[in-house]
Amino acid sequence: MIRAEHEIHQRRLGRNVGVAISLIALVVIVLGLTFVKVTRGGIGAMEGFDHAVRPAMTTPEAGN
Repeated sequence: MIRAEHEIHQRRLGRNVGVAISLIALVVIVLGLTFVKVTRGGIGAMEGFDHAVRPAMTTPEAGN
C-alpha cells in the first residue's frame, strides 16, 4: 500500500484546521453573549414580545 502524502493534503489539513478554529471561535462568542445576556438581563429585561400588553413595559402618559 502506498502512503505518500502529497502537498495538497498538507494544504487541505491547514485549511480544515483554520475552518475548525473559526467555527469554534464563533460558537464561543455566541455562547458567551448568551450567557452574559441571561445572567445580567434581570427578570423585567427578559420579557419577550408576545403580542400582549404588560403594564410593566408601558410608560405613563405625560398629560394624565
